[in-house]
Amino acid sequence: MRNKQVLFLAQAAMVAAIYVALTFVSSSVGLSSGTIQVRISEALCILPVFTPAAIPGLWLGCFLANLLTGCILVDVICGSVATLIGAVGTYLLRKHKLACMFPPVIANMVVVPFVLRYGYGVTAVYHGTDWSIPFHALTVGIGEAVACIVLGSILKKALSRYRNVIFMQEAK
Repeated sequence: MRNKQVLFLAQAAMVAAIYVALTFVSSSVGLSSGTIQVRISEALCILPVFTPAAIPGLWLGCFLANLLTGCILVDVICGSVATLIGAVGTYLLRKHKLACMFPPVIANMVVVPFVLRYGYGVTAVYHGTDWSIPFHALTVGIGEAVACIVLGSILKKALSRYRNVIFMQEAK
């Protein structure tokens, strides 16, 4: 029983650490935040397909990454919650090859536009009409689709072959 808990915590910690590191890589080229964002670390949102330990790992990783890259408090909290919702959705849909990739995209498309508009004050006004929320939903959705669906499917395929080695269900 104790070995399972240790394994769970170790997997969650590794996912969090890798998420933070990959976010710093994205941040170094200006892609981890803003209206147009493609966080390489969001590809890790496929990991709940392999282990439930990825759920708290992704949440903690996103929380720490947002905190360490200088995001405002509402972004640290809401962005992390969006990742948590996406990770839980991925876990619940883990038996569905394609559907499991969409929860992080949808969660971020719903949450992040409001953070960008009301937290950071980023607007998109066209002919006097504020299109900020739909515009940000589109741009965030495209970036999330690239990270979660394109990169996530590559990661899923690569890890599937070694799932029993990397994500062993019981520590021996």
